[in-house]
Amino acid sequence: MTRPRRSLLFMPGSNARALEKARNLAADVLILDLEDSVAPDTKAKARDQIAEAIAAKGFGKREIWIRTNSLDAPWWNDDVAMAGKAGPDGILVPKVSSPEDLLAIGGRLGEIGAASSIRVFAMIETARGVLDADKLAGASRDPRTRLAGFVFGPNDISRETRIRMQPGRAAMIPMISRCVLAARAFGLEIFDGPYSDFANVDGFALECAQARDLGFDGKTLIHPNQIQACNAIFTPPAEEIARARRIIAEFEKAENASRGAIQIDGQMVERLHAEMARRTIAIADAIEKMAS
Repeated sequence: MTRPRRSLLFMPGSNARALEKARNLAADVLILDLEDSVAPDTKAKARDQIAEAIAAKGFGKREIWIRTNSLDAPWWNDDVAMAGKAGPDGILVPKVSSPEDLLAIGGRLGEIGAASSIRVFAMIETARGVLDADKLAGASRDPRTRLAGFVFGPNDISRETRIRMQPGRAAMIPMISRCVLAARAFGLEIFDGPYSDFANVDGFALECAQARDLGFDGKTLIHPNQIQACNAIFTPPAEEIARARRIIAEFEKAENASRGAIQIDGQMVERLHAEMARRTIAIADAIEKMAS
């Protein structure tokens, strides 16, 4: 099933008002956070509030993830125990660097009897994670890992590598491409990290469009004001949808049944373009269904 994950909004688990507000936001995914946005002395409170919020339901068609703390943090076991019992759609784990990390995550979820429907999304935020992105993606072949996708974490990567975050992210593009290729090689989804200067509307729009063009499926967000622009940028435009439908219709004609390539409006179109067109339509239809 194709599921739109254009906008993925972090919401601090320690802020009960924010969790309540999240029920009416247009983000495709709500990431209820236990990590960076939650102070150490409020981690337990945040866990309780997230569990209560999920139990109360009312999030509509939005997908719900829980971001735990990292495996080496003192809160990890309590975080994953709560998440396994609460039953979100997914858990997002920071600073995953090795297939062994993924097996540890999946193993712990299995031990506590977490529903098999809970998927794991790994944040690639370390130099080792980038270098071994293909090994991480390959671990998805083992069903115990539950791995469904990556979130690229530019801020932590910048901190660890000393690569400066500059507009356009030119120095980081090789790392982004490496992670995107690894995800696609194993059929995983991958999402871009957040844009921190949420007051810079133009800068955010440019980075969103760049993320789309680099192959990301969506972008994580830190402020509700970023949702509308993000959704718009990651939604196929009407003209692209119309062309996709035409490509499929042309290939479905009897006279084109055995052809590997046809001509449409003076352009050569191959069957691979038909496959791309089907994905465009599937995403567009799923977005329309979510809105209804």
